[in-house]
Amino acid sequence: MEFNMLTLILCIAGFVLGGLIFFFVGKAYRKSVAEKEIGSAEEEARRIINEAIKGGENKKREMLVEAKEEIHKTRTENERELKDRRTEVQKQERRLQQKEETLDKKLDAHEKKEEELTRRVAAVQKQEEEVASIKRGQLEMLEKISGLTQEEAKAQLLKDVESEIRHETAMKIKEVETQLKEESDQRAREILATAIQRCAADHAAETTVSVVALPNDEMKGRIIGREGRNIRTLETITGVDLIIDDTPEAITVSSFDPVRREIARLALEKLIADGRIHPTRIEDMVEKARREVEHTIKAEGERATFEVGIHNLHPELVKLLGRQKYRTSYGQNVLNHSIEVAHIAGLLAAELGEDVSLAKRAGLLHDLGKSVDHEMEGSHIQLGVELARKYKENPVVINAIEAHHGDVEPQTVIACLVQAADAVSAARPGARRENVENYIRRLQKLEELTSSFPGVEKSYAIQAGREVRIMVKPEEVSEDSMILLAHDLAKKIESELEYPGQIKVNVIRETKAVEYAK
Repeated sequence: MEFNMLTLILCIAGFVLGGLIFFFVGKAYRKSVAEKEIGSAEEEARRIINEAIKGGENKKREMLVEAKEEIHKTRTENERELKDRRTEVQKQERRLQQKEETLDKKLDAHEKKEEELTRRVAAVQKQEEEVASIKRGQLEMLEKISGLTQEEAKAQLLKDVESEIRHETAMKIKEVETQLKEESDQRAREILATAIQRCAADHAAETTVSVVALPNDEMKGRIIGREGRNIRTLETITGVDLIIDDTPEAITVSSFDPVRREIARLALEKLIADGRIHPTRIEDMVEKARREVEHTIKAEGERATFEVGIHNLHPELVKLLGRQKYRTSYGQNVLNHSIEVAHIAGLLAAELGEDVSLAKRAGLLHDLGKSVDHEMEGSHIQLGVELARKYKENPVVINAIEAHHGDVEPQTVIACLVQAADAVSAARPGARRENVENYIRRLQKLEELTSSFPGVEKSYAIQAGREVRIMVKPEEVSEDSMILLAHDLAKKIESELEYPGQIKVNVIRETKAVEYAK
């Protein structure tokens, strides 16, 4: 048992001793292996460090080289830039120096000029004092010589200047008026000549009586009838006067109404042709004649519109135009006059580029008020305007009717053309007759108006009132004032008188010196 224990102990001690031996031997082996590994690692580390040191030195050398090159490059560029800036600075310094020198020169010159101006100002002041002294002396001498004070001399000078200005104004007015007159006359002659040449109308003068031819003198008794019944019936129905005198084979129909006179004339001709003359037959024939005249009036109105080329007129306006066939103005047939005015206005409008159709329409209707009888009150212009407005005519036409005698201001070019065409038509030689009394009254009024101006000695209306010659007093009206006086006279005549065409104002100033040699 003890052996077993000893053996066991020995075994255990052997195991322990072996373990210890193996432990220490393993430990020594591991230590030697670790030392070897450590030594190789240190060698490897030293090698790596050496290589790193060598690489770092090489990199260092390379970086140093690059840094040196960069520094050299930067230094070179800085030196170049510095050199350029230094050069630029030197240039600026030179320029500044030059400017300083220039400014110094200019300053010196300015100082010299200022000194010269100072001397000149002093000299001028001295001269002004001398001139003022001389002027005062001369003024005193002039006042003594002329016997006029300074204020009187100024007044005389102003008067002379005013006279000179009036002279220049008069000459300028004369020049402008002459130029305008030449140009306007030339243009007006061309336009009017063309219009008149293209529209050459004939007028037949009518009177207030119509003559009816009789086959024999026995017909006079039949027309008179028993106890004058036939002639009274005819006069009562027609409203005319029958004049049966010693004129062989003729009866005179008298009436201021051309329509009534025409109806009576036609009725008489029908009665004479029929041979049956009694009150009942007279009534029938007068009615037939009235219908014929109405038909003629309508036909004449339509003819006028077709001749002029105007359409779309109201039927009542056409009838009114036809009635103008039996109307006269100063012996001129109103319908023919209206047609002529329409043609002339249309031609003038074509020359000026205006509406030809509208101008013809206004010209045809401008004397519309002369178509109505005495039952309607007012001038023919007022009546024409009322009729045109009643039948919805164009405002341009209404204005032309209203303005063709200057009652209102023309608002359109067409109104002016109608006014001119009316004057052209009325001014044709032989187109119109004027009452002697009215003619004399117009001439007297013209002479009275021109004689009312100061400085006018005598005035004479000549050329049928188309020219007035005015004799002025030479001591009151100067040569320059003549032009202004003629201008004022023309304006006065235009504003206060009514006349056809134009009036020439001729101012005459005559100075005579008479002496006898003995």
